[in-house]
Amino acid sequence: MATDRVHFVDVFAQGKYTGNQLAVVREASNLSTDEMLAFTRETNFSEATFIESSDTTEGAYDVRIFDPAEEIPFAGHPTLGTAFVIREYLRDDRPEEVVLNLDVGQIPVWVENHDGGEIYWMRQIQPTFDDEFSPGLFADILGLDTADIDDSHPIRLVSTGLPTVVVPLTSLSAVERAETQLEPYYNRLIDPYGNLNVLVFSTETSEDNDLHARVFADCAGVPEDPATGSSNGCLAAYLVKHNYFDTDEIEVTVEQGYEMDRPSLLHLRASKSPGGIGVEVGGRVRSVLDGRLQ
Repeated sequence: MATDRVHFVDVFAQGKYTGNQLAVVREASNLSTDEMLAFTRETNFSEATFIESSDTTEGAYDVRIFDPAEEIPFAGHPTLGTAFVIREYLRDDRPEEVVLNLDVGQIPVWVENHDGGEIYWMRQIQPTFDDEFSPGLFADILGLDTADIDDSHPIRLVSTGLPTVVVPLTSLSAVERAETQLEPYYNRLIDPYGNLNVLVFSTETSEDNDLHARVFADCAGVPEDPATGSSNGCLAAYLVKHNYFDTDEIEVTVEQGYEMDRPSLLHLRASKSPGGIGVEVGGRVRSVLDGRLQ
């Protein structure tokens, strides 16, 4: 591999060494796809991103995203973390907005001041809503009782660029006890539907937030993810689509990663209109280290 600048950042961080880890490689156009995948696996992070060039294409930066299994079209915390690196290290003017060219299209990221700090926000693409699933199936997949599933709202496959099954649970205890059972997970979910995430959530929380969530992605080599912007975007869309809070517009905070000792905080906004559902996901980003890829 040639020598390239690399940055490690924590996204959706609540403090030092919290949130979801991300490696960002700059000026990465000289790396092959195989080298990008190998580097991603080397980091042992859930994703890594590669900024092709410090120059823009139609005002946006070309970025590729990898998880340990493959290149993926979109992911939330890599989008915010990459925009942070561009703003802090590639742009002397520190613009209020950075636009990324991803496989799903152009994704804008902007910064808002909040409680004395900066929150990075992204607008996700229009959500799609697909199949609903039975509580019995997901009780089997998650190792839970059917009574742990909140059957007042559907279990639904949603996508804002990366498909996620959103599973409402009845309690924080149920969320904490959930554990992927690999035989039904692969045979009854991944084999027929392809790679996707599973997000479980409850309104009972560990701290003073609105929702507590966990995300499982065994099919991508990530048994559990500490903070998942794409899946939480699906959750935001789900909440307004199914009137979970009896409103067409939400602004909520979601805690994730507590079971992994990587406490994370995600800010979600969503609103429903005749034109569809708008979804925005935000969080803080912290720099951890920068160096060179040898």
